[in-house]
Amino acid sequence: MSEDLTLDDVAVPLRALRLLAADFGHLPAPDVHVSTIYPDRLELTFYDDLPGFEVWREALGVAPDAVTYREQGNGRTRVLRASVDHAGAVVQLTGYADVVAPVLVGGSA
Repeated sequence: MSEDLTLDDVAVPLRALRLLAADFGHLPAPDVHVSTIYPDRLELTFYDDLPGFEVWREALGVAPDAVTYREQGNGRTRVLRASVDHAGAVVQLTGYADVVAPVLVGGSA
């Protein structure tokens, strides 16, 4: 189980992070997460920054049609998600942003 893992056991996503920092250090900084639950996964999360998500998606070569879209929080939050293999790790990109309520012009619906 995960309690028996060592730092060496999560070396793959850490190595991928090091390479991403070297190759794409000029890109927006995401929230970074490595877990012993998924020791081969590197999670890059963007909160209120879908443009940052898109820049990383393009940099990692993820096709636009490979991105999933959903809403959560009773339709108040957009969630974009994509995964790609990079340097032996599964890099999971996630972007969150508020859903903007439509503005009604000239009265209510």
